[in-house]
Amino acid sequence: MPSEQTIQQHIRVACSRDGCRLFRNNCGVLRDHRGVPVRYGLQPGSSDLIGWRTITITPEMVGQRVAVFASIEVKSTTGRVRQEQQQWLDAVQAAGGIAGVARSVEDAQRLLAAKPDCVPGAGHQQQTEQA
Repeated sequence: MPSEQTIQQHIRVACSRDGCRLFRNNCGVLRDHRGVPVRYGLQPGSSDLIGWRTITITPEMVGQRVAVFASIEVKSTTGRVRQEQQQWLDAVQAAGGIAGVARSVEDAQRLLAAKPDCVPGAGHQQQTEQA
């Protein structure tokens, strides 16, 4: 069974093309040379991979291209989504972004291929397993 790190690397490489860009988002806290905590990453619960998928707006919307925020939480086949991770995915979807859980490259490709609608969160696939 591949680790989450291996799945994540494969997803990042396979999906970062054709209008998609995904980046690793590490989150945590380290102490600087004075012992002061320094937080890094977006926020606790934010997904492993973040980025965007470029789409073309319909002619009624001036025909411009926009980048739709994408957030992919990578899990192994037995990995579980923590509550704060689910809250992050829900917030991204509610704002009109693409968000969900991927346990394989194919899962990530399905998420990124979803056609966003005008309604925030509509049409975005989500695969979660509550802890």
